[in-house]
Amino acid sequence: MNPYALSMLMSSLAMGTIITLSSSHWFLAWMGLEINTLAIIPLMTKMHHPRATESATKYFLTQATASALLLFSATMNAWLTGEWTIMNMNSYTPTTILTIALAIKLGIAPFHLWLPDVLQGLDMMTCLILSTWQKLAPMALLILTSYQLNANLLTLMALASAIIGGWGALNQTQMRKIMAYSSIAHLGWMTLVVSFAPGLTLLNLTIYLMMTSSMFMMLMTLNATNMNKLSISRLKTPTLAASMMAGLLSLGGLPPLSGFLPKWLILQEMTKHHLGVLSTVMALSALLSLFFYLRLSYMISMTSPPNISNANLAWRKKNNPSLINPILVVLSTMLMPITPMLLM
Repeated sequence: MNPYALSMLMSSLAMGTIITLSSSHWFLAWMGLEINTLAIIPLMTKMHHPRATESATKYFLTQATASALLLFSATMNAWLTGEWTIMNMNSYTPTTILTIALAIKLGIAPFHLWLPDVLQGLDMMTCLILSTWQKLAPMALLILTSYQLNANLLTLMALASAIIGGWGALNQTQMRKIMAYSSIAHLGWMTLVVSFAPGLTLLNLTIYLMMTSSMFMMLMTLNATNMNKLSISRLKTPTLAASMMAGLLSLGGLPPLSGFLPKWLILQEMTKHHLGVLSTVMALSALLSLFFYLRLSYMISMTSPPNISNANLAWRKKNNPSLINPILVVLSTMLMPITPMLLM
């Protein structure tokens, strides 16, 4: 892609998110979301492949539907209250429509079916942007309006996301689909606690962004798009494979890694509100996610062939270790166990 066009698209992505984050008017927030959508579609189609075009079309139709519902919700709320302020959503029908619109934007179950198909048709860099940066603006709106939204609907969607996110990745072999279902499961945990403690949702989002960014960086470095390529990553660079194992276990929420902290705090907050049954179901759903993360870690560490093939030797000659070392420094900083430090 032309570097001038790429810089313009990336600037539009940043501008759209900043407009939504800094707006107190529903029309400005909707405009920022639309700028985000229109800026990422050319990035999706830069591979000039029919699968990429299909993903871009699915993404455009889904996001257009969500944007239309959001604008309809804001218009109905302005008709009922006479204001376009984001913080003034008191009527039942507009808040329910807004909840559905934000769930479609984020890919929360049962409106999650577009996310795995869209990610599977894109390159890793666009998947990284779609899984991290594109979540910021809708999640900010969800946190801002959390005390006004339908708490029962949010809880049901959170429970469905955690279960579907763990169950759907069990039979997947493509890493992009596995990361998509991982995103769905993490969004379920964020949605569960947003009505009770928005600060925990923000903490979970921050740690999720760090873990997902580091995982996609490692997958791009190793060019591992499926489980077979992932299984030989230890032969290419053992240090990066060890960092990937730490990232996978952190995504699964295994203590004492960083991913365990938000799950622990969310379960503690839910038990304070006497929601023991819901907390138990969410904890059991986390075991589904942890199972396939452990399976990937097992493939990296114990199922590699005993000899190094010519392809691995060619990869080592092509990729300069000096280019990988800075990435390893960043990943080691992101994936360190931060639970003891935050609880002191």
